[in-house]
Amino acid sequence: MLGLIGGTGLSQLEGLHITEQRWLDSVFGEPSSALSFGEFHGVPVVFLARHGEPHQIAPHLINYRANLSVLKQAGVTDIIAVNSVGGIHSSLGPAHVGIPDQIIDYTYGRDHTIYDGVHNEAVDHIDFTAPYNPLIRHKLIEAAKVADVPVLENGTYGATQGPRLETAAEINKYKNDGCDMVGMTGMPEVALAKEFGLNYACIALSVNWAAGLGDAIITMDDIHKAIEQGMEKVYRILGAYLS
Repeated sequence: MLGLIGGTGLSQLEGLHITEQRWLDSVFGEPSSALSFGEFHGVPVVFLARHGEPHQIAPHLINYRANLSVLKQAGVTDIIAVNSVGGIHSSLGPAHVGIPDQIIDYTYGRDHTIYDGVHNEAVDHIDFTAPYNPLIRHKLIEAAKVADVPVLENGTYGATQGPRLETAAEINKYKNDGCDMVGMTGMPEVALAKEFGLNYACIALSVNWAAGLGDAIITMDDIHKAIEQGMEKVYRILGAYLS
């Protein structure tokens, strides 16, 4: 079964028919939201609002372990996550889309593993060479072509702590490190998915040029406009993926 993780707006996906909402318990605590069970183009899907409903949980306070745990309990095997990012690559201006294939973790202080000496006695050192599932990535890229949505077909996601946006100097460092985009929710979500044995890929929606790369300061009004414009492209990709 396919799981979708994203902002609350994703639950309004045109053609998504929600049949049930259910809270599930997790040994890692409470997830961000109830799970929404439904169908999209006749395909069963489960949706989880990463920041809660309403959108109120800051990126560094999200219980990523609980979120992934309840999705697995619900029978999810594959996950498509939608993440808002700041664009560094020249092809990732506001409202443009990327499908990253690598990630660099700059976060700190987050519960980043299920192997914490409390919930799992044995330790498994996951192979994280390819953090994102290549098959789902390939299908998303092909779906974007069908939907006539240009996408950056690979790239490195720099996961930052937040909730503040980055400085221009930080973005310059991340660019020199090889990052093509920056966001606050990519880690530890993708690593935990791999620890849980879930196939995970990301649709990264650029909502602004990263700090120092645009012509003006970054405002929330501009970000919301980019989200509105870009989510229509995300919906088209998901529709083609599931059709």
